[in-house]
Amino acid sequence: MRYAETGFNLEVDLATGNIERVETDPKMMELYLGGLGTSVKIHWDRVPPEVKPFDPENLLIFSSGLLNATPAFSANRTVVTFVSPQTNLLGYPMMGGFWSAELKYAGYDKVIFRNKSPEWVYLWIKDGKVELRDASHLQGKGALETQDLIREELNEPNAQVAAIGLAGENRVFTASIEQGRSSASRLGGGAVMGDKKLKAIAVRGTGDVNLARGAEFMEHLKEVRRYIDYRNENPIPGVMTILAGIGSPQEMVHTDEKWHTENFAWGNARTRRKGFWTPEIEESWSTTQMEGIKRFISCFNCPQHCGALISYQNTSPYMAKCFGKLTYSMAAYVDNLDFAWRILQQASEYGVDSFSTPQILAFAVEIYEAGILTDKDFEGCPTDKEGRFFWLLDRVVRREGIGDILADGVYWAARKIGKGAEKYDHNTIKKHEQLPLKLGMMDPLYYLMYSTNEKISITQIEGNWPQAPFPTKEAREEFVRDWPQIPDEKFKQYLIDWEPRGENANPYYPTPEMSAEIVDWMEMLHNIDDALCLCAGMASFCLKPPYHINNYPQLISAATGMNMDREHLKHTVNRSRNLHRAYNLLRGLKREDEKPPEDHWKHRFPEHEEKLLTTYYHYKGWNDDGVPTRERLHELDLDYVAAELEKRGIYRDGKDKEEDQDDQG
Repeated sequence: MRYAETGFNLEVDLATGNIERVETDPKMMELYLGGLGTSVKIHWDRVPPEVKPFDPENLLIFSSGLLNATPAFSANRTVVTFVSPQTNLLGYPMMGGFWSAELKYAGYDKVIFRNKSPEWVYLWIKDGKVELRDASHLQGKGALETQDLIREELNEPNAQVAAIGLAGENRVFTASIEQGRSSASRLGGGAVMGDKKLKAIAVRGTGDVNLARGAEFMEHLKEVRRYIDYRNENPIPGVMTILAGIGSPQEMVHTDEKWHTENFAWGNARTRRKGFWTPEIEESWSTTQMEGIKRFISCFNCPQHCGALISYQNTSPYMAKCFGKLTYSMAAYVDNLDFAWRILQQASEYGVDSFSTPQILAFAVEIYEAGILTDKDFEGCPTDKEGRFFWLLDRVVRREGIGDILADGVYWAARKIGKGAEKYDHNTIKKHEQLPLKLGMMDPLYYLMYSTNEKISITQIEGNWPQAPFPTKEAREEFVRDWPQIPDEKFKQYLIDWEPRGENANPYYPTPEMSAEIVDWMEMLHNIDDALCLCAGMASFCLKPPYHINNYPQLISAATGMNMDREHLKHTVNRSRNLHRAYNLLRGLKREDEKPPEDHWKHRFPEHEEKLLTTYYHYKGWNDDGVPTRERLHELDLDYVAAELEKRGIYRDGKDKEEDQDDQG
């Protein structure tokens, strides 16, 4: 009997319509846990680095995680993996909701799509019955509308449906995959789905998931629940509102947006509007927010309510969470929130990423005002800020006129437009739009997180370490007094010594060595969550979470029957992380790609930044070029990876200093 996992994947060949139920090797779970870990291994084995994002051979994998469909609170993420059309690297956006639980209850851990369908189809999974169905009648329908139409067609009101809208059909590089209470938004998964002419995947499951030691598992969960209740009653003092609690940032619950609106940049990541959050704005935005929210909602088996059902004025109902309520208004320089509710509904129906897309629209406006785009490009466009954004959004998702160029994202559009547009691309990393955050002093931790993580999105990388030092030593000592989540007691002293100003402040503190340790810890937590498919808001993303490195092993052991301790778990996720790194290196990732935009911080320190990066690389067991060394890969049972890196010449210009010295000798 398999525990925690079902032990079966669905393999779907869209070109032939062939569907197979394939039993998986239990060793895969032992080596990579599941979720992102096992998906990366499948991509390594089956998608050579020569494969392009829109080639038939690009796999599209929808994966549950090891703890999905178990009683574990907030284990509800679905990780979607594919070669990204935006970056040409392995992308893996995640969505919450109920989809992953339904998939496991139906008897499958993953659905793996290969090749392309000649006609539009959707996949219907109901326990052991799986079929590709005609979706020609759904072509052109919105992502939210498609979900409702499929449930009606199947007469299955409880089916969970992941669908694309018009943006996915037209292969817009920021196309999302929308699903109930969430979406897989980053890096163009919706475009890959559209390229394969796969409109949706619907699933309904009624089976069971087995646990190795169920009673023990439930005892551990009682401790987790006690802590959740404690944190809900005792928010962390001295930090911004959304960091004081737990769960995905609860933007729907909280209305105080002074910190975001005055510290994040408006327009094309250009302007910080100090003093924006006046009493009048606070009253207006708070009233509009509450008018738009019909009820708060949660994902599968989650005690928090981080999302909300929105129906504002005449808009059709949709789900909103996190910063989507801010991104369009701030990008358009619109000082009212009702614009956000209206355009966010349209964007959700079209199926686009609400972080990247507003930045693309703001970029278009800025280069139009600079004279790079012309009146001909904007022919028929309204002149008011709101109308202009609605018009641009429609052109992008339909790939009409200038929208056809903008649909590839800021990086590619700037280079296609030319005429100096490249200098307006100042907020992308590895060709992907970032949160519009422009600050003063370079932060060593965020420098490394922005630069090196495979998620390429800061909102999905940061975690258990505070965003800024507490102003007094007393406050820092109070914070570390009750901190069972840390992997090592030394982190307490690191934080106590971290000061807002002086020698122990940014940019030189935390030191490069400390920074490498802290970032590695936070990254490790995200890799665990992405294998278990836990919501990062209850683990790797937030301060003092209910799940952490000191209780993950007990939960995994009780669920699977494996003898998992902390070092074993760290070794396992390091294996997955290094495999992922190696795969992206084969696809062309280089050290020079790993840096934030030039104007991300006002004060930059190039030599120190290079030292930070090199120190981090060496801490990870990588060489100066960020390539995992043969020795490191051998420690992780990845000798076959080292052999492939050798074969393809990745080591040729990226040897360790020691190796270079040996060669010179």
